[in-house]
Amino acid sequence: MLESVTKPLKFSRRKPAPTRFAAADYVELTMHFQCNLRCEHCMIEDSMHWLRPESMDRFREVLAQNAAEMRWKGIILTGSEVTLRKDLPELARMARASGFEHVRIQTHGMKLASEDYCRELVEAGIDEYFVSVTAADAATHDAITAVPGAFERTLRGLENLDGFDGVSTLTNTVVTERSYRQLPEVVSRLGHLQRLAQMDFWNFWPMNETDAKGLIASHLDVLPYLREAIVRARALGRTVEVKNFPECLLGEDRDALQNEQPKLVIDPEFWPEFMRNGFHQCVHRSYCSASRCLGLNTAYVRKFGWHADVLVPFAAE
Repeated sequence: MLESVTKPLKFSRRKPAPTRFAAADYVELTMHFQCNLRCEHCMIEDSMHWLRPESMDRFREVLAQNAAEMRWKGIILTGSEVTLRKDLPELARMARASGFEHVRIQTHGMKLASEDYCRELVEAGIDEYFVSVTAADAATHDAITAVPGAFERTLRGLENLDGFDGVSTLTNTVVTERSYRQLPEVVSRLGHLQRLAQMDFWNFWPMNETDAKGLIASHLDVLPYLREAIVRARALGRTVEVKNFPECLLGEDRDALQNEQPKLVIDPEFWPEFMRNGFHQCVHRSYCSASRCLGLNTAYVRKFGWHADVLVPFAAE
């Protein structure tokens, strides 16, 4: 019945905003599954202990493939906390030697508080650092990560990276009930960083059909804070990427929505867990022409409903 009375509206269509770090240019390998933080929003919290990191043989296969095909410009080394691998500099040197133009690590950044360690990674060829910043102040960040002093060390790491030529930093803030009110302040708190090129805001998903921890925030509550964060980041010259948020709600900022991801090389047992999220649900899905929106997920719908009177479908062009 709802579909028969809901008329799609005509939006001016916008392509995603330009980015220096196109997802299609990267391949991502999960090389480690241990972490020294206990972030309450960790998507692999329940599977970290049994997921298998990629082997060195698989790592070499990807390097050889790219050397032969030149399919990707960059490689991302990740997992849970890849800086805990003692051979991380060697992995970076191998990737560079095989022809990758860029080597990125995804990290909580605490170990980067050591300037000597930063130098070691930069000299090994790691030129991009994707750093998780959960909040704008130490009290909130440390509560979310469950480790006192985490915020100070992460911020010091980002500041250390500012001192190295040829380095680009990116940050990610997971949007939860605990963090969303601080999104604009996160942007302002990091405003002094010279090498921060991109800020990501990933709306939380629980890897489950329910929100057992109460971390999912209503999109309607998040919206004004998220849009203000986008405005502030762009005013500082940052690229912004928003993940897992309804495109129609973002208004003139909807070009920030970018749900594409690099090619991910991960234990295949991860995917059945991921599919429990149940993305792409929306009352307007059958006739909405939005192409990059993930809609709602199962846990969100169970908690907040369909927002049928607020979400607006895109008309076909």
